[in-house]
Amino acid sequence: MPKATLKTTKRERIAVPPSVPYEAYLLEQLKDPEAAAAYIEAAIDEGDQAVLMLALRHVAQARGGVSEIARKSKLTREATYRMLSKSGNPELRSLTAILGAAGLRLSVKPIGKQAA
Repeated sequence: MPKATLKTTKRERIAVPPSVPYEAYLLEQLKDPEAAAAYIEAAIDEGDQAVLMLALRHVAQARGGVSEIARKSKLTREATYRMLSKSGNPELRSLTAILGAAGLRLSVKPIGKQAA
C-alpha cells in the first residue's frame, strides 16, 4: 500500500491517506441489477458513446466477464469485446442481446412535462 502523502498548509502538515482504486468497489455494486441499470442510464444521459461502452464493459465484468456475457448473449467473444471497446458501435440487436445477458433491457420513458 502506498505511503500517505502529506498536505502542507500554512501552519501545519496534515497526513492524507492515499487514493484507493474504485474499480473493485464499482464492480461489486454493479452486481445489483438496480445499480447496473442506473449506471447504464447515467452513461446514456451523458451522451458520449465511449462513456456508454465503458459502462457496458463494467457491467459485463461485474456479471461474470465479457466472455460470459458473450456466451449468454449468443455472440462471439471477439465480437463482444469489439462492441464494448471504446470505439465500439453495436447494432441495436447486439446491444439488446448484451443487456439481456446482463439481466437488463432497454426502455424508453418520457422526459417530463414539456414547456408549452
